[in-house]
Amino acid sequence: MKKKLLFIIPSLSAGGGEKSLVTLLSQLDYSRYEVDLFLLHHEGLFMDFLPREVRVLPLPETYRSFARPLPESMLRFVKSGRFSLAAQRLLFAFGSRSGGTSRSEQRSWRHMARFLPALPETYDVAVGFLEKTSNYFCVDKVRARKKIGWVHIDYDKHGMDAAFDLPYFQKLDHIVTVSEECAEILRRNFPEESAKIDVVYNIVSPAMIARMAEEAPVDLYNRVEGETIILSIGRLHAQKAFETAIAACRRLLDKGHSVRWYVIGEGEERGKLTELIAKSGLNGRFILLGLKANPYPYLKQADLYVQTSRYEGKSIAIDEAKILGKPIVVTNFSTAADQIRHESDGLIVGMSPEAVAGGIEELMGSPGLRRRFSDQLAASPLGTEAEMEKLDRLFA
Repeated sequence: MKKKLLFIIPSLSAGGGEKSLVTLLSQLDYSRYEVDLFLLHHEGLFMDFLPREVRVLPLPETYRSFARPLPESMLRFVKSGRFSLAAQRLLFAFGSRSGGTSRSEQRSWRHMARFLPALPETYDVAVGFLEKTSNYFCVDKVRARKKIGWVHIDYDKHGMDAAFDLPYFQKLDHIVTVSEECAEILRRNFPEESAKIDVVYNIVSPAMIARMAEEAPVDLYNRVEGETIILSIGRLHAQKAFETAIAACRRLLDKGHSVRWYVIGEGEERGKLTELIAKSGLNGRFILLGLKANPYPYLKQADLYVQTSRYEGKSIAIDEAKILGKPIVVTNFSTAADQIRHESDGLIVGMSPEAVAGGIEELMGSPGLRRRFSDQLAASPLGTEAEMEKLDRLFA
């Protein structure tokens, strides 16, 4: 008999966790598993990539009303006489806007939870696939023989409230994270839960990435002879420190290097970054491409991949750049060494524009070093499909 699995994630918008889940689902053995997916928002870049075997569960009517804009949502609840829900909707709106911090997001679950009834089915395994709401829903709203919660982040860097998470983590059978460094951080925060913390690397498929990278054979960058194309991938968020990338780009141009720097991603900092690009005189040189359903042709055709993050859990974009053999420069965030071996298959540099520009200059000036990095990556076992064996054990 097939095991019944449930995965929970807020949406399938463009993010590392979302991409990791879709890849994981594409690798499952559906002769062994029957899979449901619960989304709070039935939208996102990766919706079209879901395997046909996955059943997306419908949203409860109360949550559909909750998810509407605040005035419309309040009016619906008041008109139907559900005044307590109207009050909770208002409290959620104020709570979730109080600084936009992880802690406010955590606390807002108490209000959101009122709009989400428990799921009617019972599962063999339920998986909250993203920190915060996914895990809280898994614990509070699902009946399952085994419950697993995922944490994709460096817990310390996101300002999380461990006291809020502890009672939820106590009710999980396993807490999964994506790197050894992230696991150690969780063990420091939750020493009493250490025995249930497991590491499962993000699932990436070299064969799928290589195939999708060939889907746009034309020159996507309209490159000019002698020009270096740099690519970064990530949400337009303070975590990714794209202002450092902009300043590094300006520095490279001022030193006479012919470069264009592209960013694939979208987010709340678009306006701020667009203004900074114009102020820095980089229109046409530092380009925000927005979201791309298939970023791999852009990655394959770029000369260098650069990541300027302040912090990461484990970056899927870096893994994908490695699979496509790109020379890579990353900043020295706490988990960088989990993915890049400095001067063996990439460069780890300081977080300043000067350090980032210096690393890029080093690669630009040394074709031999770029080739050595690419050759090292080509000889490395970079696929993580074997991580599925770990998941099979967790699901047992």
